[in-house]
Amino acid sequence: MSGAEKIAVKVTDVVPLNDLVTRFRFERVDGGLLPTFSGGAHTVVEMQDGDITRLNPYSLMSDPMDQTAYTISVRRDDEGRGGSLFMHNNVKVGDEMTISYPVNLFSLDLRAKKHLFLAGGIGITPFLAQIKQLERFNGNWELHYACRTESLGAYVDELTNHHPNEAHIYYDDQEQKIDLVTLLDGQPLGTHVYVCGPKGMIEWVCKTAEAEGWPREAIHYEEFLAPQPGKPFEVKLAVSNKVIQVGEQESLLEAIEREGVDAPYLCRGGACGQCETRVIDYTGHFIHRDHWLEDDEHASGEKIMPCVSRFEGKILVLDR
Repeated sequence: MSGAEKIAVKVTDVVPLNDLVTRFRFERVDGGLLPTFSGGAHTVVEMQDGDITRLNPYSLMSDPMDQTAYTISVRRDDEGRGGSLFMHNNVKVGDEMTISYPVNLFSLDLRAKKHLFLAGGIGITPFLAQIKQLERFNGNWELHYACRTESLGAYVDELTNHHPNEAHIYYDDQEQKIDLVTLLDGQPLGTHVYVCGPKGMIEWVCKTAEAEGWPREAIHYEEFLAPQPGKPFEVKLAVSNKVIQVGEQESLLEAIEREGVDAPYLCRGGACGQCETRVIDYTGHFIHRDHWLEDDEHASGEKIMPCVSRFEGKILVLDR
């Protein structure tokens, strides 16, 4: 079965927060209650953009216990594949859309004595829900949030007004930097670190924490990768007996779905492992971009994550 169960929703609020970020609020079309979720969960939003169906994951930022509505924030990416532009330019109050049930790949480890949050840009959104979850149980947390400029600091006022002692804000254009080594060194035993933001920030936090002796299981991160364009290629699906052309601007997963083949997914961003597919035969080389497979699995040529990875060569046969 592809993806999580679906929910028909209507858009009940659209609020531009700054030049790049807009917040969207969804309620069920049938007026019923939405499922509860845990902080760090995301939903996949379906967008009918002409003949193209776009499916993008967005972190849920509302109170996990509020079943009346979900809210997400979308950062406009003018160089992206079109999903964020569609949300910004086309979606309005009253529209009906389809979203998935919440899926959590970035949950809090509730065994932790303290939760240290590190956010960059739109990466603040999952932490907003996690903070609401922890506040219900007097959880111990601390946030360090890096923004490009004050004008692009989404939710800074809300955070600093409600949590003046826990929320720490840094602005790149003012050359304010997180002193990560000192910050990590000063944490009590049993602290877990969570990071969400640009790829470079995630790598910096993970490598620094590892170098400082932090156990791998105490470091958590979330990054949904957008499929990158590439050279068109052909793939044969052995089970479905189909030969499919994958276009320059579509992912392998999207091409499979376009031909009516049901392919599993949860995140569509290379993080969950749900779409992992066995390679039966190939002549060429893979362009692996996922977070899921280990380096030796990438090198083996036996598996591919069709949501974000591509292929260049003459022959690719998949067990699908």
